[in-house]
Amino acid sequence: MAALYSALEAGRVGIFESPTGTGKSLSLICGALSWLRDFEEKKRQEEARLLALEDSGQERGERPAAAEPGHPGSGGAAGEPDWVTAFVQKKEERDAVDRLKRSEEDETKRLLQLSKDVISEGDGVDVLEQLDHNEEELVLAEYESDDEKKVISGLEDDDDLEEEHVTKIYYCSRTHSQLSQFVREVQKSPFGKDTRLVSLGSRQNLCVNEEVRRLGALQLINDRCMEMQKNKHEKKSDEKMEGKRRHASHAICPFYSYEQMQFLCDEVLVEVKDIEQLVALGRETKACPYYGSRYAIPAAQLVVLPYQMLLHEPTRSAAGIKLKDQVVIIDEAHNLIDTITCIHSAEVSGSQLCCAHSQLSQYMERYRKRLKAKNLMYIKQILYLLEQFVAMLGGNVNQNPGCQAVSQTGTVLKSINDFLFQSQIDNINLFKVRRYCEKSLISRKLFGFVERYGGPATTVKTNKENQKLAGFQNFLLTLKQGSDKEGNPPVEAENDQLRTASPLMQIEGFLSALTNANQDGRVIVNRQGTVGQSSLKFLLLNPAVYFAKVVEECRAVIIAGGTMQPVSDFREQLLSCAGVDPARVVEFSCGHVIPPENILPIILCSGPSNQQLEFTYQTRDLPQMMDETGRILCNLCNVVPGGVVCFFPSYEYEKQVYAHWEKTGLLTRLATKKKIFQEPKKANQVEQVLVEYAKCIKRCSQAGGQMTGALLLSVVGGKMSEGINFSDDLGRCVIMVGMPYPNIKSPELQEKMTWLDKTMPRAAGQAPSRVLIENLCMKAVNQSIGRAIRHQKDFASILLLDHRYARPAIFNKLPQWIRERTQVKPAFGSAFAELRKVRMCILCTATKTVSHYTHLYFFQTFALE
Repeated sequence: MAALYSALEAGRVGIFESPTGTGKSLSLICGALSWLRDFEEKKRQEEARLLALEDSGQERGERPAAAEPGHPGSGGAAGEPDWVTAFVQKKEERDAVDRLKRSEEDETKRLLQLSKDVISEGDGVDVLEQLDHNEEELVLAEYESDDEKKVISGLEDDDDLEEEHVTKIYYCSRTHSQLSQFVREVQKSPFGKDTRLVSLGSRQNLCVNEEVRRLGALQLINDRCMEMQKNKHEKKSDEKMEGKRRHASHAICPFYSYEQMQFLCDEVLVEVKDIEQLVALGRETKACPYYGSRYAIPAAQLVVLPYQMLLHEPTRSAAGIKLKDQVVIIDEAHNLIDTITCIHSAEVSGSQLCCAHSQLSQYMERYRKRLKAKNLMYIKQILYLLEQFVAMLGGNVNQNPGCQAVSQTGTVLKSINDFLFQSQIDNINLFKVRRYCEKSLISRKLFGFVERYGGPATTVKTNKENQKLAGFQNFLLTLKQGSDKEGNPPVEAENDQLRTASPLMQIEGFLSALTNANQDGRVIVNRQGTVGQSSLKFLLLNPAVYFAKVVEECRAVIIAGGTMQPVSDFREQLLSCAGVDPARVVEFSCGHVIPPENILPIILCSGPSNQQLEFTYQTRDLPQMMDETGRILCNLCNVVPGGVVCFFPSYEYEKQVYAHWEKTGLLTRLATKKKIFQEPKKANQVEQVLVEYAKCIKRCSQAGGQMTGALLLSVVGGKMSEGINFSDDLGRCVIMVGMPYPNIKSPELQEKMTWLDKTMPRAAGQAPSRVLIENLCMKAVNQSIGRAIRHQKDFASILLLDHRYARPAIFNKLPQWIRERTQVKPAFGSAFAELRKVRMCILCTATKTVSHYTHLYFFQTFALE
């Protein structure tokens, strides 16, 4: 807390590491809010000092030289302070300007309506009558880009009335549950009663309108919400217009009430609430929690939000988040670099491109006579872009993407400029197209059009021959799905959320990504069997360009996590590239609160039959290596009580080893001591497996007998390696099989390595690309082995099965609190003896009295296999 306090006071960028179970959240709360309390007190004292000086000057009859009537600093005619007089005058001027502006807008609307009435009396009457009332909302409004808008002198927006943001702390974490947990910690802390806290979230989490929530997909919820707001504003303006033809009323959100949202905002600031309590309050008060919470941002002292919302600048601006001179704390930041990269990368498939082209073409044909020239121009530009993107994949937009075979398959990486030139779209201003998509809400209009008139989302205009072929292929696909022995749903079912939305929504993200600087990203052209299966992906190489603005604007930034090692990635790829002065960066790492004897980390170099443990791609598939791994697990399961979690480098390798053990009978031997569970690939099945795993361990500990617990076979980087707590009996031993290096043949990783070697200096004689590979591996290892020790009284053993962990470059990238207690064991016998010794110590500590006969029985029963 002292290190955090001094970092905030000095305006540093801090990398803080505190293992899970050491009170990290509470330390962040108390350290940061103590600093904020002291900072506000100093500010109050300074203001009081300045006021005292001013008062003493007035008592002596002194008057500032510049003070004149009406000028800030002088007294008004009625004795009010001059700043009050100046404010009143400015407000009167502003009101006059607003009245003038409204009268001009009303006149403009009246003239526009008059011109529409004239048009409707002429040739366009047939077209207008073809559209029913509900269809009017699908037609794009008249669009003017920023450079085409005329700024009337004296009518510019004045921001003086905008509420001032107090100095605050933005606390970010990865998931909704982590944020709720943090807020509960704030409520329990000494600052819980006095802190003005607001929790921010997406509409998906905060919307209380059931009709909108049912849409499911985040993009659809966002668009529907924006549409309802627009309907509310249009209704107000329509009521003012005389002689306007009445249309059927559009849906308006009943929760979007300024008065009720302001009431909710006040309630939020009075008492600390997490997102669940905020939603409950919104339902109770009939107020929108999404917007009500945003109204509370300026006055809040602590703003809690997902870090995607803070790291994505357009989202940040839309939420009204201002980082200037504020404090940002990013918790669970071990994968911060990957998060920034993912947020600003984008991928579109050939199917989505063809589908969007077909939908947009049909939309343009239907409303061609209703659309203004500017709208038609931009729609034609988007259609051209889609045509060229599909051509880059080797296809044609006018044919079914599932029926078009790609002649030259493979993956090609291109710079942004090369991609723009080769696809012949370098003459189109993508910045203007992006802004048009944002302002016109064309993707929402298109979705409404398809929802109303379209069949399946993937409808594409095709000739009869292609339609027959597509129908035949669909028939074969249904046969294949029907004969699926495991009864798995088709692969497409997993992408239901994306398919429900307009594909143009996805494509807008890709267009936005193409506006990045040429050197900061690459376009991956991935051509597979058919055009539909092929894809275009933008890969961000330099995440620092998006993080730079955060560290530049903020007073201080704290990057915190339970396991931050190795930190060189943060220093080099993120902070150094963002232009942060190395002198401004401070590192802090603390040990664990558990006693030294409660953890036993062992690097094991060979197995029971003296087989050297080296799980490289060349050796790990050998039968003797898989047998040796099985023998190690058999011995450990004899000794270790409760739960054992074994991590494999990949799902494929875990499946391969499992099948081998099944064939050799080793699985049966393992099952006599531990019930075996496997990590599922599907996220919705994880909870069930964990519940069954926990139930089995509890049952075995209560019943006694030969079976002592459960063995969970997991995967590094999978569902169990992050965010899951294997505390107490759920994880008495964590085993890491081999070193989970990333796939070096991946085009994305190869491009990242090349970019690093070109832009980064060599560190300790190692190429930056090599450092990246090792760091990615060790970050994954550290996250996985950190699943076990979760609180002060917890205990566990950690086994790293590979002699390469003993190499200094690798060994030094383990977390310090694990590294300083790690033993390197060349032979399995000595490692097994250590495990038995620890087991006996724990038994003695737990029971206080263990007889000599119990010791003897223990060693005789758990003999080395």
